[in-house]
Amino acid sequence: MEKVVTVKNEKIINMPIKNKIFAIITMAVFLISTIVVMVPEGNCITLQEEREMSKEFMAMVSAQFPLIDDPVITDYVNRVGKRILAAIPPQPFDYQFHVLREDVYNAFATPAGHIFFNSGLFAALESEEELAGIIGHEIAHVVCRHISDRIESSKKISMATLAGMVAGVLLGAGGAGAAASAVTMGSVAAGQTAALAYSRENELQADQLGLEYLTLAGYSGEGLLTSLKIIRSKQWYGSEQIPTYLTTHPASESRMSYIDNWLHQHRSTAVPKRGEVGGFDLAHTRLVALYTDEKAALNRFKSNLEASPDDPLAHYGYALALTRVDQWHEAAEHMKQAIEGNAMTTSMLQDLGKIYFHDGQYEKAMEALSASHSEKDPESRLYLGRTQMELGRMAQARDTFENLVRYNENFTQAYYYLGESSGRIGDMFGAHYNLGRFYRQMGNLKNAGFHLNRAMKLAVDDAQKQMVAVQLKAMNPRKEKKPGAG
Repeated sequence: MEKVVTVKNEKIINMPIKNKIFAIITMAVFLISTIVVMVPEGNCITLQEEREMSKEFMAMVSAQFPLIDDPVITDYVNRVGKRILAAIPPQPFDYQFHVLREDVYNAFATPAGHIFFNSGLFAALESEEELAGIIGHEIAHVVCRHISDRIESSKKISMATLAGMVAGVLLGAGGAGAAASAVTMGSVAAGQTAALAYSRENELQADQLGLEYLTLAGYSGEGLLTSLKIIRSKQWYGSEQIPTYLTTHPASESRMSYIDNWLHQHRSTAVPKRGEVGGFDLAHTRLVALYTDEKAALNRFKSNLEASPDDPLAHYGYALALTRVDQWHEAAEHMKQAIEGNAMTTSMLQDLGKIYFHDGQYEKAMEALSASHSEKDPESRLYLGRTQMELGRMAQARDTFENLVRYNENFTQAYYYLGESSGRIGDMFGAHYNLGRFYRQMGNLKNAGFHLNRAMKLAVDDAQKQMVAVQLKAMNPRKEKKPGAG
């Protein structure tokens, strides 16, 4: 994943990596006799080994692939996943659900309960039932420990190497692209990926168990079948353009027939359907507007508005799409219409505040951002502080940024504005210290060293000197001496 952070307009540009998935992880066949499948730990790598592999895997994903860090989208996906998990027995892993900014059809489970959705697949879905269907299926893969069982046969490979192999297989390291290829090149794992492939029996088991989980959670289970039909409809017969999900999760006719028959047989005994978690339309609209092809998103929501001029979500999607081409004034008008017609206004108010800021309407930005202040959305607090700066309220701005970094210490941009606001009120130690932290997190060690060394000279007590020393040490970690070195 390549990220370019521009401080002036804070656009973080994620350059998508074209993935072609050649294989997938998995394993031996387990028979399902009850809703709960208990797999003896002795048959797989240990739970602790799986957790360690998960850490290596997540580090590789974070470094190489564009994750969508958008609370409206990620919070919603996690709510759906947690609802399903709440209906099944306690699990040994803390499940987390992520969305990758990749315009391909795929979703997959990794060691220790990380479940990924590609934005291309999310955009193609039409309901929460379909989203839940795929999530339930992926949870079943983790519960069955399909990944860890197969990895057991390769324990002679280090955990880091196995994590690289898993990342390469699931995320397309076998395909084109330097960043993707770097995950497995030079690793003995590169020659063993053929052994890691979901069998059709694995898929059948995950379908059966996933359907049980879905009905226990109050979903109909129909979404698993309809989502597979959507994915299947995108296959270009006679060509290589096969949806990635069909490569990683074969959707054969027999498998789809099995799901259809299961649904037919269990309709009379299914747990009564509960209301949905809610929020699919909002999250889906936002994902399509902000994270799919820019031109296609603009055309899509423009057409939606022409067909339904009073649809709040059409205004919402069009407003967000317009921000991608810097049409701030027009975006503000459509966002206001979205808010007027929609009771779910908190996130929309935050967006309106950001739009007003870029349009130079700072008083209106202040009003909207203050009304929608949310601890869960650090970006809205960043804009609140920036708006305070534009209005000359430097002390308030510094307080806003200090609170922001207190609870979001890895939010890099906040340190830049914290340093700037500190300097404007005469706190030169705070200015250099926080600019040093900003440049360190950006990887610009030359500028980081300059500001941190200035901060050290400006420190007035041992506490401040210690703060700077910690940052300098993080920038230049000591190398361990080799045995026998002087």
